Amino acid sequence: MNLHNLLSGEITQKELLNYYNANITYIRLPKYINGCVFPYKGINNIYINESLSYYKKKKTIIHELAHIELNHLYQIDKEIYYKKDKYEDEADKYIDFLLNNIKHV
Repeated sequence: MNLHNLLSGEITQKELLNYYNANITYIRLPKYINGCVFPYKGINNIYINESLSYYKKKKTIIHELAHIELNHLYQIDKEIYYKKDKYEDEADKYIDFLLNNIKHV
């Protein structure tokens, strides 16, 4: 079970969240932050800026799920803090790759 399955309509967002032991919370965040994800006590907590449009919220959820799927949350070294843009770009490119490779019926 992965993002490809979600984007191709094979599973629901709820099913993927359950699979990744993740939950979504909508909160007030600074305008320049769409969302973030971090693990705590075995749960992947996704926080989404409540002021975003419906479409932007959905896009941000997919982006944060990509971080989980790409194992960005468990980098052994702390490189993620120093090379944040690298991981943000990788998540975006991964989503683009999945969207370009979904077979449309």
